[in-house]
Amino acid sequence: MAMAMALRRLSASIDKPLRPFFNAPSLYYMSSLPNEAVYEKEKPGVTWPKQLNAPLETVDPEIADIIELEKARQWKGLELIPSENFTSVSVMQAVGSIMTNKYSEGYPGARYYGGNEYIDMAETLCQKRALEAFRLDPEKWGVNVQPLSGSPSNFQVYTALLKPHDRIMALDLPHGGHLSHGYQTDTKKISAVSIFFETMPYRLNENTGYIDYDQLEKSATLFRPKLIVAGASAYARLYDYARIRKVCDKQKAIMLADMAHISGLVAASVIPSPFEYADVVTTTTHKSLRGPRGAMIFFRKGVKGINKQGKEVLYDYEDKINQAVFPGLQGGPHNHTITGLAVALKQATTPEYKAYQEQVLSNCSKFAQTLAAKGYELVSGGTENHLVLVNLKNKGIDGSRVEKVLEAVHIAANKNTVPGDVSAMVPGGIRMGTPALTSRGFVEEDFVKVAEYFDAAVNLAVKIKAETTGFLQASIPSYFTLYLCLLPYACYSTYVASMIFFFFEVPVFNTFVNIVMGIRSSEGKS
Repeated sequence: MAMAMALRRLSASIDKPLRPFFNAPSLYYMSSLPNEAVYEKEKPGVTWPKQLNAPLETVDPEIADIIELEKARQWKGLELIPSENFTSVSVMQAVGSIMTNKYSEGYPGARYYGGNEYIDMAETLCQKRALEAFRLDPEKWGVNVQPLSGSPSNFQVYTALLKPHDRIMALDLPHGGHLSHGYQTDTKKISAVSIFFETMPYRLNENTGYIDYDQLEKSATLFRPKLIVAGASAYARLYDYARIRKVCDKQKAIMLADMAHISGLVAASVIPSPFEYADVVTTTTHKSLRGPRGAMIFFRKGVKGINKQGKEVLYDYEDKINQAVFPGLQGGPHNHTITGLAVALKQATTPEYKAYQEQVLSNCSKFAQTLAAKGYELVSGGTENHLVLVNLKNKGIDGSRVEKVLEAVHIAANKNTVPGDVSAMVPGGIRMGTPALTSRGFVEEDFVKVAEYFDAAVNLAVKIKAETTGFLQASIPSYFTLYLCLLPYACYSTYVASMIFFFFEVPVFNTFVNIVMGIRSSEGKS
């Protein structure tokens, strides 16, 4: 029905009516060519059109099965990773469309290939909707929607506006920052950003869990950065953008706001926007924004100020950033992703979307309150956005062990560093968020139950640690063996295992392991 309506609208706008794209009985593509060309009989030896039009289940049943398994995993489990979400069917339809077929190096109106009139329409509409979603004046802001993902978009900004070895300040990774902001250790430059630029972290006040803005300002005075990043991947509080703007002005530094995690909340106006203060804003498009996997770079344009001679000074970000994206660091954009993003941005301006984001915040607040009531230490003491960061050190357990126990019962969360950690592989915290489950319709009372599940998993992890030795080194192989044993019994045996996890002691769980191993062994002999 929708396709028919779209074709009718297209047909009404041109002189020559279009026929459907597919001829259902033969599955041949159709076009506006004469009928004799469209319905020409199959030439001898020309067999590949059949493969092009065959469904995935026929062409590649292995991949089809993997997709179904992942679909089942997402449906059966509880998704608590704050950087993940469930995008809409309409977005997936756009991403899976024929827009993937076209090459379009360049920008709308200035492509290196022909035949891009409709690609230009889609990208221009996406740009327009991006500015509308964040309530930006197109005379003062521009946007590039071609970046492939978040980390490249940040690197594109650095290469556009900085020289090699210029200085960057950003939140330290163990304190909630992100790799793409230039993380390095005392002995190794982990991120490529730290290879090409000089980086210095700012950190949290470990007593409060909030960003230490006073120390940030002192460090900036000594380090004199050319760019300061205001953004995080595991910070449960709101950024003081005005304070960072003040530091940037003092140092004549560029302010880059990375709102990858919170852009959906910003679009819905349920938390403060960085656009009032930042020079450049980057974001991914698939987290709280709930679009396809991609990124955007917003940049100021127009008049920056008046110089001493009384002449207008203009922002020069637009050409530099566009040049850095293409041809600097990318070739042809992913037109199917840009098209899907346009759909997501349209959804982001609806009343339903605002209600969703309000519920994300309410759910996260209730989740944090319930965890705190159960004795969990939350970094910063709570949350003001979509995530909570739990410091497990007072429970005598690390995030890696808890993550594995949660995964065994189909709860996806992720281990995360907390202030004071020395290892990113065995960190002391767990990061959880509410966007994905809120997309599935969860409300406050549901997150009370989720907190109970989390508490049970932590208690089990503590018991396992107490009753075993060398868990990480010796037990994980056996643990994964168990998991593989359970796969043929995914629904029933995993449910039984989870009940045993929650209600019995570890020795009973070990007995269950032995029983399952025995079943698998006997199956192998039969």
